[in-house]
Amino acid sequence: MSTRKEAQQPAIQVMERMFSLLDALAAHQDPVSLKELSERTGLHPSTAHRILNDLALGRFVDRPEAGSYRLGMRLLELGNLVKARLDVRDAALAPMRELHKLTHQPVNLSVRQGDEIVYIERTYSERSGMQVVRAVGGRAPLHLTSVGKLFLAHDDAQRVRAYATRTGLSGHTRNSITELPRLERELAQVRQTRIARDDEELELGVRCMAAGIFDDQGKLVAGLSISAPADRLEESWTDRVKSTAAQISAALGHRA
Repeated sequence: MSTRKEAQQPAIQVMERMFSLLDALAAHQDPVSLKELSERTGLHPSTAHRILNDLALGRFVDRPEAGSYRLGMRLLELGNLVKARLDVRDAALAPMRELHKLTHQPVNLSVRQGDEIVYIERTYSERSGMQVVRAVGGRAPLHLTSVGKLFLAHDDAQRVRAYATRTGLSGHTRNSITELPRLERELAQVRQTRIARDDEELELGVRCMAAGIFDDQGKLVAGLSISAPADRLEESWTDRVKSTAAQISAALGHRA
């Protein structure tokens, strides 16, 4: 019976050698000599040279000068194709369902559009006890929502002030943040804890917590949040919200 390690190895030996060479090249920003690649991979120089020549034919490897190699443009082209096909909704749905199973409360996926967040996916059940359900496609002001605060927290101070001027920081409930100094303090807390909250600021009786989702460039592209009746939101969910958001980010190519 084969071991797990054996099962993870390529069936064709030359493929394994090719992967090891690509990994060795990926570890360096500058071109790498054939001698160093041979030493790092344990391959005989002639074997490494032959495989690198084949990779160069396919544009997976470049030879900027004789005897040195670097990753080729074909890998960038393929990487861009993969990136274009990555969809945050597709990456998020299964982790969202798992988080919903744990909390039994609605789990939301939202993105920023201008001065609002837009709900693009939701996982919930009728047992959640929510009196108000924001439909997919619904919008809300940034400063009144947990996900919106995540995006504002990633803006610089000048952009936050400009947002406050444009919107007037109008409120929806008695808990809404309608003053810039208070909003700035809240955003500082978000930056420190990497979690944002809505304490009945958008809808009375509903509280939320959210964590950010990042792409392969480290850009905040979406927010994952839990909505719950005010008396049912549990602080113990904070780490799970963060870890679920991190799981989705990893699926988009983000490295913490």
